[in-house]
Amino acid sequence: MPPAFNQRERARITEQLLETATRLFAAQGLRKTSLQELTEPAGIAKTSLYAFFDSKEDLYLEAMLRQSEQVRRRVIDEGLSRGEDTRDSLRRFLRATVAELEANPLYRRLLAHPEEIALLATKLTPERMAQVESGPLADLLEFVERRLAGDPLVVVGVLRAVLLVPLHADELGADLYPAIMDRLIDAVTDGLVAR
Repeated sequence: MPPAFNQRERARITEQLLETATRLFAAQGLRKTSLQELTEPAGIAKTSLYAFFDSKEDLYLEAMLRQSEQVRRRVIDEGLSRGEDTRDSLRRFLRATVAELEANPLYRRLLAHPEEIALLATKLTPERMAQVESGPLADLLEFVERRLAGDPLVVVGVLRAVLLVPLHADELGADLYPAIMDRLIDAVTDGLVAR
């Protein structure tokens, strides 16, 4: 049975677990990150993880949710919601999301490896997974349903396709990448709104 922790220890250990999880899951992913790698920096035994989180997957979800409000603020509140019109809103959203992908390794990992969300879904309750579904993607889908014609899932898929390009920035060339992204964002948003 894991040892009892006082309130201060619980807070410190929880914070350390979340920091370590965010770093390791972003770098290695869910499957390649071991319990020992997660618990060692916090100074607890592997089995003690379960005194803080139901599972490794639950810890991963908490690390994601911890960033979710900040991501929402940057890409939805300061991006999508600030546009002068639909086209401008989509441009702002895409540019803010590209900036988020460049600055946030866990968010980048989730875009590059969507199978990790699917893996979480196999291990967590539907109630826990509903917390993921109510994130920035839900806000984007609602915006698209209200403002654009066509199948909303296809439109969101087109926007997500644009967001895969930053994963290949090195292949495009550091000197060309910013101009390529600007042109691509303009072309896609013009095309989506014109339809």
